[in-house]
Amino acid sequence: MKTALRDRIGKARVSTVPSVAARARMALLAYLDTTSGDAVADLADGTAATDIAEAALSGAPTPPGLACAQGCAFCCILSGADGGTMTEAEARRLHAALAPLAGQSDGRAWHPKACPALDPETRMCRAYEARPMICRTYVSTDADACAQVAEGTAVTGPGTLGPYHTYLAALGLSRAALKGTRRVATYALSRLAAAAVSGDDIDTALNAARHKPGELDAELRRSKRDLGRMKT
Repeated sequence: MKTALRDRIGKARVSTVPSVAARARMALLAYLDTTSGDAVADLADGTAATDIAEAALSGAPTPPGLACAQGCAFCCILSGADGGTMTEAEARRLHAALAPLAGQSDGRAWHPKACPALDPETRMCRAYEARPMICRTYVSTDADACAQVAEGTAVTGPGTLGPYHTYLAALGLSRAALKGTRRVATYALSRLAAAAVSGDDIDTALNAARHKPGELDAELRRSKRDLGRMKT
């Protein structure tokens, strides 16, 4: 089984910067060599992609000059059309963290587009340990720029760290490798969190938050553009 899966990953293609695609492919192949679990299931629900990115993030130095601080929370205003991309594994973990808070006031009491995981008074994440990769890798050197981005103005300063782009590429490769055998779905952070704090069970929340198939491709295109701008 793993031999066939390695061959599929080796042949899979993903639309991103070639060096990122190569890094993600090597990481997925290494994951197959070390995992003792169900490798197909781990690729399908995003566990493999998330573990790869978390390992890369933990081994990377903190960028200098960051303006990120507790309670800032402008990055938690989810103004994008997709509401923030995450895997099924991340969605399940986030739902489990937020379900006990059902019925309580949430981040939308501070800002209508804020993540429901926020405490509206402190602007602190109430599911910090369960936050998905998009949250873990988003940083900024300018808090004022974050406020502008939250209101829809494109400025420099905020951005995602390299492991997020590797994570997306690993998801894209996983989807290509499992095409015709297993679905590799992605989910909207904003919709999943809203469903969880509304008291919806996990299956209802996943159905409400599931992206259309093209959203991962769209996020990969955005990732490729961002990486291209970083080189210029």
